[in-house]
Amino acid sequence: MRILQILAGNIARHKKLVLTVIIAVAALAVAAYFIFRPRPVPEDLPTVSVEDITEGDVNVYGEYVGRIRAQQFVEVHARVEGYLESMAFKEGAYIEKGQTLFVIDPRVYKAHVEKARAQLNKARAQAKKAERDLRRIRPLYEQNAASQLDLDNAEAAYESANAEVIVSEADLTQAELTLGYTRVVSPISGYISERVADIGTLVGPGGGKSLLATIVKSDTVRIDFSMTALDYLRSKERNVSFGVQDSTRKVNSFVTITLADGAEYPYRGFVDFADPQVDPKTGTFSVRAEMPNPEHRLLPGEFTKVKVLLDVREHAITVPLKSLVIEKGGAYIYVVRPDSVVEKRFIETGPEVGNDIVVERGLARDEHIVVEGFHKLSHGIKVRPVKPESETPEEK
Repeated sequence: MRILQILAGNIARHKKLVLTVIIAVAALAVAAYFIFRPRPVPEDLPTVSVEDITEGDVNVYGEYVGRIRAQQFVEVHARVEGYLESMAFKEGAYIEKGQTLFVIDPRVYKAHVEKARAQLNKARAQAKKAERDLRRIRPLYEQNAASQLDLDNAEAAYESANAEVIVSEADLTQAELTLGYTRVVSPISGYISERVADIGTLVGPGGGKSLLATIVKSDTVRIDFSMTALDYLRSKERNVSFGVQDSTRKVNSFVTITLADGAEYPYRGFVDFADPQVDPKTGTFSVRAEMPNPEHRLLPGEFTKVKVLLDVREHAITVPLKSLVIEKGGAYIYVVRPDSVVEKRFIETGPEVGNDIVVERGLARDEHIVVEGFHKLSHGIKVRPVKPESETPEEK
């Protein structure tokens, strides 16, 4: 009995030992599983740069090639023939209206004036004699002491003498005007060119040189350029007034130009004329703008780049041009949804404004667009959006 009890105790201890070993082995197996199990590979999401969509008022401009010309360009010509006697200005200087520029030898024309004055005096004397003769004949005719023929002859002589006085007065006036043309004066104020004819040259509308100099008034210049009929119609339909100052419009169109060194001219101009018809050969029409030129930095005859305000888009959505992809089916852009999934969105574009472009349809102002890295994207994939400035994940 004692032996059976000992054997039973040994068996119980053996079972307990075996159970302990099994538990230990199971624990080791579980630990080994967690230690040596394969780690999950993190998902490799493409990183893209995103920007918020901007909204605001956008000015739309048209750019054209223009040519500058003076507000007034006058050629000074000799109106009478003669030898150029003197010049009374400094070439390239500013001259006033009415200032004497040249003097043509006046002696011949002074003689014409004296002759015309003498003819006038003679005609007046003959008119006075004819008047006295008529006064004497008329009473004699009433007394039947003179014939009707005598009276008729006296009246005719009187009227002829008076007509001769009028002709002589006109001849004197013409001679004085011609004499005045020997003194050539400036018709406008402005800058004068160098003289075309030298002193002592025979000038005049006949065999001599007629052109003496040119005068340019350029305190205000005019800029001529051509624009398309489509641009003109679009500007008329929008928020700007083109060609006239219209107080009912929010914005009136203005013009800026670029100087020869590439800098923008500090003054703005105004379109004051547009040709009422389109050239059928080019599809364009002529436009003229006026530009102030107080420092005379703009030289007539030079070409310049003209920038005209055509439209003002209010609350317009703009995106960078670099975010836009253009293909045969149209233009599209990648939009990042709140769950970081990209969507290929086709949009309708408007005019370009600098490095941006106006989006007419297809985007909302609270969305985010991909501006860099879209070449590795496809519709529906998940991405890791970052801001271009900080390159940190976008806060949700």
